[in-house]
Amino acid sequence: MPSRTIDAAKQAVRERVWNLLEAEHAVEPGVHGHIPDFVGAAAAADCLASLPAWKNAQIIKAVPDTAQLPVRARALADGKTVYMAVPKLAEAEPFYLLDPTALALAPAEAATMRAAATHAPRLGIDEMQPINLVVCGSVAVNRNGDRIGKGAGYSDLEVALLHDAGLLGRDTLIATTVHPLQVLDEELPATDHDFQVDLIVTPNAAVSCRPSRQRIGIRWDDLPADYTSAIPVLASLGSAR
Repeated sequence: MPSRTIDAAKQAVRERVWNLLEAEHAVEPGVHGHIPDFVGAAAAADCLASLPAWKNAQIIKAVPDTAQLPVRARALADGKTVYMAVPKLAEAEPFYLLDPTALALAPAEAATMRAAATHAPRLGIDEMQPINLVVCGSVAVNRNGDRIGKGAGYSDLEVALLHDAGLLGRDTLIATTVHPLQVLDEELPATDHDFQVDLIVTPNAAVSCRPSRQRIGIRWDDLPADYTSAIPVLASLGSAR
């Protein structure tokens, strides 16, 4: 399927899910264009924290979206190290280090983007340790592990960068926390470079997925033309190729 056709199909799914979430009052109005900050996000974080994958993880990479704020806060409260991407990976050191032993703020405050930008040090990829668990946001997801984000592509790029750096092992699970309405019983449009999730967590359930694609690194030929110039780490890696 041509990439433009896939993009259009993804956008149709996004619009349908955003509309449904608003109609069912599962989000605040204005969710279009965003990872949904859904009703029950804190309960989903609690559900995730009850699982062995969480209990066994010491280093977690989590997205900076508001929906996953309870996950980041719970991780810090549980003494786990959190890596969180700088917005749009726009710095040469593209990840914040949230170290629970070094942060003076309460976990719920320290886990916010505002506090990270003010208080957390930034790391280059070569300074990071292997990651035990990745937590991402989604607009839609299915039980095969296919997910659709908000369309910017940064989550896929972050996973690809970390994969190429050897920071994601075979045992590194990728989880997403979502509202039940975001879990669709249908095939979702996807490309080879879209990562799949291993685990879907809602406020009251966890579903193990059936990923069919291996994780891959950066597909340089598929990158938007402006990414290499706008994202310093890509410019650096590209010049070394």
